[in-house]
Order: sequence, then C-alpha cells, then structure tokens
Amino acid sequence: MTVSKISKVNASLQTQRTALINHPIYDNITTLRELKIFMEHHVYAVWDFMSLLKSLQKQLAGPVMPWLPPDNRTAIRLINEIVLGEESDETPDGKFSSHFELYLQSMTDCGANVAAINEFLNLIRRCVSVREAAAQTNVPRSVRMFLDNTFDTIESQQTIRIAAAFTFGREDLLPAIFEKIVDRLNLQNHGKLDNFRYYLNRHIELDAEHHGPMAERMIESLCGDNASNWQLAKLAARDALQARLCLWDGMHQQIQIARLSHQESFSLQS
Repeated sequence: MTVSKISKVNASLQTQRTALINHPIYDNITTLRELKIFMEHHVYAVWDFMSLLKSLQKQLAGPVMPWLPPDNRTAIRLINEIVLGEESDETPDGKFSSHFELYLQSMTDCGANVAAINEFLNLIRRCVSVREAAAQTNVPRSVRMFLDNTFDTIESQQTIRIAAAFTFGREDLLPAIFEKIVDRLNLQNHGKLDNFRYYLNRHIELDAEHHGPMAERMIESLCGDNASNWQLAKLAARDALQARLCLWDGMHQQIQIARLSHQESFSLQS
C-alpha cells in the first residue's frame, strides 16, 4: 500500500530526524542573546521554505493560459491549501501575514538584527541571484550551504524532488524543549517573544493537524506506485534533512563562539 511507502521513507530518515530533535543547540540557548543568534540564522530557512513552497505550487498549479483541466486535481488542491496557510495566515490581531513576515516581526520585537535579512531581500528584489545576494551580505557559511541545497532542488524543476524536500524536510522537527525555552525567556523578558510564541504555535498546529498530512497525501499522489519516484523522494528528503542538520551545527557553533566572546569581555571588564 502507498501508506507503507510513506512509512518506509520516514523510517529511512530516522537517523537524521533523531539527530535534529536531540541536537545540542537546544541546551545552549539559555539567554535572549543566544536566541537572537538562532533567529538571525534561522530566518533564512523560514524564507527559503516559502521559496520551496511557491516553486512546488508553480510546478503543480502554475498559471496556464488558456486554462485547461488539471491532470492531478488532488495535488493541486493540497498545494493551494498549504500555500494559503503559509502565505496568508491569520495574525493575533485578525489581519493576515505570511509566516516569514510574522517571524521577522518576532525578531524586531525581541531586538534581533533584521538588517542583514532585509538587505538580502532588497538585493533579491533587484534581481540579484540568491547565491550572489548571500555573498554580498556576508550570510554565514552554514546558511549559504543550506540555501544552496534548497535552490539546487528548486532549479532541478523535478516536482517529486521538490515535493519530497518540502514534505520530509519540514520544520516539524523543533522539539517540545524548544517551546519551553521560548516560554521561559518570554517570561524573563516581559512578553518580548509573544509573537514568536504565536509563530511556533501556528507552525506546530498547522504542521501536525493540516500541512503535514496534506503534504504526505500530495507525495502519495505524485509518486503513486512508481518505485523510481519513491527512491527519488527518499534521496531528496535525506539531502534536505542533512542540509538542515549542517545548518543547526553552524548555528550551534556561532552561539558557542558568541558565548565565549561575551565571557571574555565580561572577564576583562571585571
């Protein structure tokens, strides 16, 4: 059955998923300063997630004139529903926002640096390539490698490869301990992380109850009973998770470097 094929793909990814869920980065985010470093790196992953999603929508439901009835109505319905939630979700004040913009607002609220990501996006708006924009704005190496992996996938124009990276490399891997860290820091910092907490809640709710199951149904619809399709999906999923693991390693290293620098500075002042 196709369901068992999904299970087999998930089983093949267990090593990477376990490494991400148990990553030491979570034990090292103990202050708002360290959470800011996490966010200043992670925001690029939130942005390129939307690029991956919109690329998949273009592959499955791109505008065609004159319009013709689609071949895969199930996949089109699912991708359009996912885009609706990710690109125009309801905010706490009843307005609408993409999850990326909500994340950016969360960064501003807690005093994280948004200048770098905004400069990066301004270059993108001027039709500078993603790789060149990352180089010009000194995006950290681990982030550049993550972006390279995503855009290699997008540029392949292989629908199943893109869909698998989206489905199995999703951000449903942030463990419950991360929520507890954010809750504690939010309490200590007088609600500066309220929007970030909302972002996490929406992400977890939508992934678990809606977008995760929808994405798996979409993969089932696209791969069908074709063994080659499922093999391609498995390899693409593994690459996506490995890229995320490298990103996590890079963020962890930057947090440790910043902590050591802060301790040395404090010692000199003492």
